Amino acid sequence: MNAYRLKPLSFPWPPVLYGLAILFALLADRFIGILPSVMPNGYLFYAIGALLVAVALFLDLWAIKTLVEYRTTVMPHRGAQRLVTSGPFRYSRNPIYLGYTLITLAIGFLTGNAWFFVAAIGAAIVTTVIAIRKEEMHLLARFGIDFEHYCQRTRRWL
Repeated sequence: MNAYRLKPLSFPWPPVLYGLAILFALLADRFIGILPSVMPNGYLFYAIGALLVAVALFLDLWAIKTLVEYRTTVMPHRGAQRLVTSGPFRYSRNPIYLGYTLITLAIGFLTGNAWFFVAAIGAAIVTTVIAIRKEEMHLLARFGIDFEHYCQRTRRWL
């Protein structure tokens, strides 16, 4: 099949994966509950959580705005029309997924549920294996050497 018509994913997995990670953290805290609470200083952890929410929302909105400006898809299961390397993509090849991870961590700080830290790391690993690697193969097939150069100067996560 033509590289221009290939789709990286058949389903938009990353939002679902992070939703499942959040559900896992909530259920694990309720039914397993062996991790200690992360609230030794409630105000400090609440402030960290609020800051992470703000950073994550800013990052996600900035990434979406950049993709829209370049007239390429925001949806992870659709083929990219353009290789975007500016905006937040200058610092991370996956700023939207980084935002999802930060939101998951923020919920852990805001709720005092340490399972959210486990869930955030797990979701990032699973997203890398299930989605990011396939998306990168799509971008490599679609944009070739330009994508390789981009990968050399920009990290996958941070």
